[in-house]
Amino acid sequence: MNSVTVQDLINALQLEVVTPEADFKRAVTSSFLNRPGMELMGYDDHFKLEVQARIQLIGTKEWHFLSELSDKKLRDSVDVLFNEATPTIIFSRDYDVPEVMMELSNKFRIPILRSGRSTSSVFATIFNYLQEELANTQSFHGVLVDVNGIGVMITGKSSIGKSETGLELIRRGHQLIADDRVDIFEKEVGMVVGRAPDILKKFIEIRGIGIVNVVEMFGAGAYRHKKRVTLVIELEEWSEDKEYNRLGLAEETIRIFKTDVAKMTIPVKTGRSIASLIEVAAMNHRLKVMGYHAAEDFATQLDQYIATKNK
Repeated sequence: MNSVTVQDLINALQLEVVTPEADFKRAVTSSFLNRPGMELMGYDDHFKLEVQARIQLIGTKEWHFLSELSDKKLRDSVDVLFNEATPTIIFSRDYDVPEVMMELSNKFRIPILRSGRSTSSVFATIFNYLQEELANTQSFHGVLVDVNGIGVMITGKSSIGKSETGLELIRRGHQLIADDRVDIFEKEVGMVVGRAPDILKKFIEIRGIGIVNVVEMFGAGAYRHKKRVTLVIELEEWSEDKEYNRLGLAEETIRIFKTDVAKMTIPVKTGRSIASLIEVAAMNHRLKVMGYHAAEDFATQLDQYIATKNK
């Protein structure tokens, strides 16, 4: 099971630590959060282990409910939140943490965190972060580039020219996401997102030159942290014996997790500008997404021409 620690959460989302003596190595294993309103009111029959293991978020409604309780009722109410399964308790809007919760936090070493943002904003930010960090990841050997808003993953055999093509695309103003290894996770069915491993971020390897930092060389605009993968382009050596797609009517896909991603093969041959071809492929794919299919348009016009000639 994938997990992040509470400390990872604090570092990534800049949450305030209210109880510094707690255990920040506690694991967060679920991307779901729990608003424990019913549990605080005493209806905890459905507060099972799965729900206990979620981050407990104290928002406006929960805080106002707790603030109206007597000390005795407050202790009885919040006691349910402090158990071995609870990774952390987070307060939104910089609400004051009741003293009894501070005591229980020190006793069970469960971190209490705080954010100044609204409850809905905290909920959405944490959920999106955990959804990405806890997602299953599949690694591909290739280069991921943002070409005019289209996430293009360039694949192919070693030494085919993937990184060199990526570098040329960056030089033309496009953005690098990952070189050599692309880590892809499925945010939801129909949407797969690629990014670089931490150690490879911003770097690209060019044989004969070495490692290049694209941000230092081309500026901050040459790199982005992640990108949805919408097109996979496989580079392969040109073969005179192979019949390549001439019209573009036949469409190929590759399945990544449960998502089918458009795929095409571009043969590499001396004199062909692969970077230019990928730019055109990306723009053509965007037109297809917008509803215009050039190959189908051509086929329709050809059918009309033939029908006119046969009259």
